[in-house]
Amino acid sequence: MRARTISLIAFILLVAAFVAFNWSEFMRPAELSFGFKLVEAPLGLVMLGLLALALVVFLAASAFEQTANLIESRKQAREITAQRELADKAEASRFTELRNYLDQQTIATQQREAAAAAALNAALAQHKLEIKAQIEASGNTLAAYIGELEDRITHPNSSFNVIK
Repeated sequence: MRARTISLIAFILLVAAFVAFNWSEFMRPAELSFGFKLVEAPLGLVMLGLLALALVVFLAASAFEQTANLIESRKQAREITAQRELADKAEASRFTELRNYLDQQTIATQQREAAAAAALNAALAQHKLEIKAQIEASGNTLAAYIGELEDRITHPNSSFNVIK
Protein backbone atom coordinates (compact mmCIF):
# COMPACT_ATOMS: atom_id res chain seq x y z
CA MET A 1 0.00 0.00 0.00
CA ARG A 2 1.05 3.56 -0.55
CA ALA A 3 1.83 5.92 2.30
CA ARG A 4 -1.19 8.07 1.44
CA THR A 5 -3.59 5.14 1.79
CA ILE A 6 -2.03 4.02 5.06
CA SER A 7 -2.22 7.54 6.52
CA LEU A 8 -5.88 7.85 5.42
CA ILE A 9 -6.81 4.55 7.10
CA ALA A 10 -4.95 5.59 10.28
CA PHE A 11 -6.78 8.93 10.33
CA ILE A 12 -10.19 7.23 9.90
CA LEU A 13 -9.38 4.82 12.76
CA LEU A 14 -8.33 7.73 15.03
CA VAL A 15 -11.57 9.62 14.28
CA ALA A 16 -13.63 6.45 14.91
CA ALA A 17 -11.88 5.92 18.26
CA PHE A 18 -12.44 9.58 19.22
CA VAL A 19 -16.15 9.31 18.34
CA ALA A 20 -16.50 6.06 20.31
CA PHE A 21 -14.89 7.58 23.41
CA ASN A 22 -17.05 10.74 23.24
CA TRP A 23 -20.33 9.35 21.90
CA SER A 24 -22.46 10.94 24.65
CA GLU A 25 -21.04 14.40 23.83
CA PHE A 26 -21.54 13.83 20.11
CA MET A 27 -25.20 13.06 20.72
CA ARG A 28 -25.92 16.03 23.06
CA PRO A 29 -28.40 18.38 21.34
CA ALA A 30 -27.39 21.93 20.56
CA GLU A 31 -29.04 24.83 18.76
CA LEU A 32 -27.47 25.10 15.30
CA SER A 33 -27.88 27.96 12.83
CA PHE A 34 -27.75 27.24 9.11
CA GLY A 35 -28.02 30.93 8.24
CA PHE A 36 -31.67 30.86 7.27
CA LYS A 37 -33.03 28.50 9.92
CA LEU A 38 -32.29 27.48 13.50
CA VAL A 39 -32.31 23.75 14.19
CA GLU A 40 -31.78 21.76 17.37
CA ALA A 41 -29.54 18.79 16.57
CA PRO A 42 -26.47 17.08 17.98
CA LEU A 43 -23.44 19.17 16.89
CA GLY A 44 -21.03 16.24 17.08
CA LEU A 45 -23.23 14.14 14.80
CA VAL A 46 -23.49 16.99 12.27
CA MET A 47 -19.70 17.46 12.31
CA LEU A 48 -19.20 13.71 11.97
CA GLY A 49 -21.58 13.71 8.98
CA LEU A 50 -19.67 16.60 7.38
CA LEU A 51 -16.41 14.72 7.96
CA ALA A 52 -17.89 11.60 6.34
CA LEU A 53 -19.14 13.71 3.40
CA ALA A 54 -15.65 15.25 2.97
CA LEU A 55 -14.16 11.75 3.06
CA VAL A 56 -16.58 10.50 0.39
CA VAL A 57 -15.81 13.53 -1.82
CA PHE A 58 -12.07 12.96 -1.34
CA LEU A 59 -12.37 9.26 -2.20
CA ALA A 60 -14.53 10.04 -5.25
CA ALA A 61 -12.03 12.64 -6.48
CA SER A 62 -9.15 10.23 -5.90
CA ALA A 63 -10.97 7.43 -7.74
CA PHE A 64 -11.78 9.81 -10.61
CA GLU A 65 -8.13 10.88 -10.84
CA GLN A 66 -6.89 7.29 -10.82
CA THR A 67 -9.46 6.32 -13.46
CA ALA A 68 -8.45 9.28 -15.63
CA ASN A 69 -4.76 8.34 -15.23
CA LEU A 70 -5.51 4.71 -16.07
CA ILE A 71 -7.46 5.70 -19.19
CA GLU A 72 -4.67 8.07 -20.24
CA SER A 73 -2.00 5.42 -19.69
CA ARG A 74 -3.97 2.89 -21.75
CA LYS A 75 -4.40 5.48 -24.50
CA GLN A 76 -0.66 6.15 -24.47
CA ALA A 77 0.04 2.41 -24.49
CA ARG A 78 -2.15 2.03 -27.59
CA GLU A 79 -0.39 4.97 -29.26
CA ILE A 80 3.01 3.53 -28.38
CA THR A 81 1.96 0.15 -29.75
CA ALA A 82 0.74 1.81 -32.96
CA GLN A 83 4.01 3.76 -33.26
CA ARG A 84 6.01 0.57 -32.63
CA GLU A 85 4.05 -1.22 -35.35
CA LEU A 86 4.69 1.67 -37.75
CA ALA A 87 8.39 1.58 -36.89
CA ASP A 88 8.46 -2.20 -37.41
CA LYS A 89 6.73 -1.81 -40.78
CA ALA A 90 9.14 0.94 -41.80
CA GLU A 91 12.10 -1.20 -40.75
CA ALA A 92 10.70 -4.18 -42.66
CA SER A 93 10.19 -1.91 -45.66
CA ARG A 94 13.79 -0.72 -45.44
CA PHE A 95 15.00 -4.32 -45.23
CA THR A 96 12.88 -5.20 -48.26
CA GLU A 97 14.26 -2.22 -50.19
CA LEU A 98 17.80 -3.18 -49.21
CA ARG A 99 17.22 -6.79 -50.27
CA ASN A 100 15.79 -5.64 -53.62
CA TYR A 101 18.74 -3.30 -54.13
CA LEU A 102 21.22 -6.07 -53.32
CA ASP A 103 19.40 -8.45 -55.68
CA GLN A 104 19.54 -5.84 -58.47
CA GLN A 105 23.23 -5.24 -57.83
CA THR A 106 23.90 -8.98 -57.86
CA ILE A 107 22.05 -9.39 -61.16
CA ALA A 108 23.89 -6.41 -62.67
CA THR A 109 27.24 -7.83 -61.51
CA GLN A 110 26.41 -11.24 -62.98
CA GLN A 111 25.42 -9.61 -66.28
CA ARG A 112 28.66 -7.61 -66.37
CA GLU A 113 30.67 -10.75 -65.60
CA ALA A 114 28.84 -12.68 -68.34
CA ALA A 115 29.46 -9.86 -70.85
CA ALA A 116 33.14 -9.68 -69.86
CA ALA A 117 33.47 -13.47 -70.16
CA ALA A 118 31.83 -13.39 -73.61
CA ALA A 119 34.15 -10.57 -74.74
CA LEU A 120 37.17 -12.44 -73.38
CA ASN A 121 36.12 -15.66 -75.14
CA ALA A 122 35.60 -13.75 -78.40
CA ALA A 123 39.02 -12.08 -78.07
CA LEU A 124 40.66 -15.44 -77.30
CA ALA A 125 38.99 -17.02 -80.34
CA GLN A 126 40.17 -14.13 -82.54
CA HIS A 127 43.71 -14.40 -81.21
CA LYS A 128 43.63 -18.14 -81.75
CA LEU A 129 42.65 -17.61 -85.39
CA GLU A 130 45.37 -14.98 -85.83
CA ILE A 131 48.00 -17.25 -84.27
CA LYS A 132 46.86 -20.13 -86.48
CA ALA A 133 47.17 -17.91 -89.55
CA GLN A 134 50.63 -16.74 -88.47
CA ILE A 135 51.74 -20.32 -87.81
CA GLU A 136 50.42 -21.37 -91.21
CA ALA A 137 52.19 -18.43 -92.88
CA SER A 138 55.39 -19.26 -91.00
CA GLY A 139 55.01 -22.87 -92.04
CA ASN A 140 54.59 -21.83 -95.69
CA THR A 141 57.59 -19.51 -95.48
CA LEU A 142 59.65 -22.23 -93.85
CA ALA A 143 58.55 -24.73 -96.51
CA ALA A 144 59.58 -22.23 -99.20
CA TYR A 145 63.02 -21.75 -97.59
CA ILE A 146 63.46 -25.50 -97.23
CA GLY A 147 62.43 -25.96 -100.87
CA GLU A 148 64.93 -23.29 -101.94
CA LEU A 149 67.67 -24.95 -99.91
CA GLU A 150 66.83 -28.31 -101.46
CA ASP A 151 67.06 -26.76 -104.89
CA ARG A 152 70.47 -25.28 -104.07
CA ILE A 153 71.69 -28.56 -102.74
CA THR A 154 70.34 -30.57 -105.64
CA HIS A 155 71.31 -28.03 -108.33
CA PRO A 156 74.55 -26.46 -107.17
CA ASN A 157 75.24 -24.49 -110.39
CA SER A 158 71.93 -22.91 -110.87
CA SER A 159 71.21 -19.24 -111.17
CA PHE A 160 69.88 -19.28 -107.66
CA ASN A 161 73.37 -19.29 -106.23
CA VAL A 162 74.01 -15.65 -105.91
CA ILE A 163 76.35 -16.10 -103.00
CA LYS A 164 79.85 -17.18 -103.96
